[in-house]
Amino acid sequence: MVRLQIAGRGLRDPRVLAAMERVPRERFVPESYRGEAWEDRALPIADGQTISQPYMVAYMTGLLGVEPGMKVLEVGTGSGYQAAVLAELGCRLHTIERLEALSHGAERLLAELGIGPLSFHVGDGCLGVPGEAPFDRILVTAGAPRVPTALVEQLVIGGRLVIPVGEMDHQTVVRVDRLDGRTVETPGVACRFVKLVGQQGWGAPPADPADEV
Repeated sequence: MVRLQIAGRGLRDPRVLAAMERVPRERFVPESYRGEAWEDRALPIADGQTISQPYMVAYMTGLLGVEPGMKVLEVGTGSGYQAAVLAELGCRLHTIERLEALSHGAERLLAELGIGPLSFHVGDGCLGVPGEAPFDRILVTAGAPRVPTALVEQLVIGGRLVIPVGEMDHQTVVRVDRLDGRTVETPGVACRFVKLVGQQGWGAPPADPADEV
């Protein structure tokens, strides 16, 4: 998967590729989907959520530019797969999920796999984790109608946020760099994620969330 579906499509960051090779994606999907775990597509997990397509995980991780020792926030823990990849890059990771059962399940699985250390939080990811701010990097794994100001404000000066932004059924990955007194937004590839639900996202839980593509 890593060689053909990720490196073969032009993503060549050796640290990101190595991290993805170390994380067993099949452990993060329901047993009924394990035969499809290494296909380059999103798959359903519990509570109407999804595990992201491997290419998109690699793309957004590379865009984030994580270095060892950085303090990083992930918004949208889900199954824990993206968190595992980030943790393998040696950052100090915090991850927040609005669905308590998903958060606890991911925490158990990552502990079982020996991946960490990292800190789990339950709550409105749109608002970040102000008690742990500031962060060097923030990665959002759900689509937002706009960039949440609360997350930008929790970045250090020189920090970076990567987030899908757009409509409910299609978004663009956006890199947001916080500079001294201003932010710079750089659009990337098109994507399709489940909705970012919360005060600065979509206000109501999704009735029929779609997989990322």
